[in-house]
Amino acid sequence: MATNRILRRVAVAGAALAAAGLLSAPAAQADPPAGYYAGAEGKTGAELKAALHTIISSGVTTLNYDDVWDALKTTDEDPANAGNVLLLYSGESRSKDANGGDSGDWNREHTWAKSHGDFGTSPGPGTDIHHLRPTDVTVNSIRGNKDFDNGGEPVDGAPGNLTDDDSFEPRDEVKGDVARMILYMGVRWDGGDGFADLEPNDQVDNGSAPAIGKISVLLRWHEADPVDTVEKDRNDAIFGIQKNRNPFIDHPEWAASVYG
Repeated sequence: MATNRILRRVAVAGAALAAAGLLSAPAAQADPPAGYYAGAEGKTGAELKAALHTIISSGVTTLNYDDVWDALKTTDEDPANAGNVLLLYSGESRSKDANGGDSGDWNREHTWAKSHGDFGTSPGPGTDIHHLRPTDVTVNSIRGNKDFDNGGEPVDGAPGNLTDDDSFEPRDEVKGDVARMILYMGVRWDGGDGFADLEPNDQVDNGSAPAIGKISVLLRWHEADPVDTVEKDRNDAIFGIQKNRNPFIDHPEWAASVYG
């Protein structure tokens, strides 16, 4: 079954990270453990956002940027080919070994562009695997640090994606995934831990400000592309490695309360 496959993958990744001193032992958990969201029950709006921040910031294992390579090989493994990862924007299955910076390789895409808040790749938001995804090197460069919005011209090498001078529109199959990663980042990284307060807004061309848009479009994508099994499995795998979850995958209804 899919869940058993994910648990085996997380156990392998956990063993590798444990060997590096990042985990005390391999860990895996399918779906939220009992009581994980207890502190959020009955809350709405700003109170819900604050409660979720506390929950998903507690007991987290922080990776460094090199650790992200191994983590993504687990969280984004192709279910049909254990030697490959699935690329976010193109949907292509590519060898795990093709990770680097050359044309034809894949690299680590910051869905929340790291220049939006200038957090770089130091341990923290720059290594949070909830928003880091394998992406074709060339497509990653085309996306750059653009905000998300509808429209533009087709992206070479990634059918279904569109881009213009100041925005990027992912293919329909991952629009919701992108939206939920951005929503997560706005809750997880609120100005503590020495980093900028990341907040989605409703504009594009945000530059280096700790903001990314457009929230109105992202919320529509969240509704149009619901959470699927692949996204749930990825959330479980991340919980086994990083020890926190994306609440908007576990509870999609909270997006409207926090951001609507």
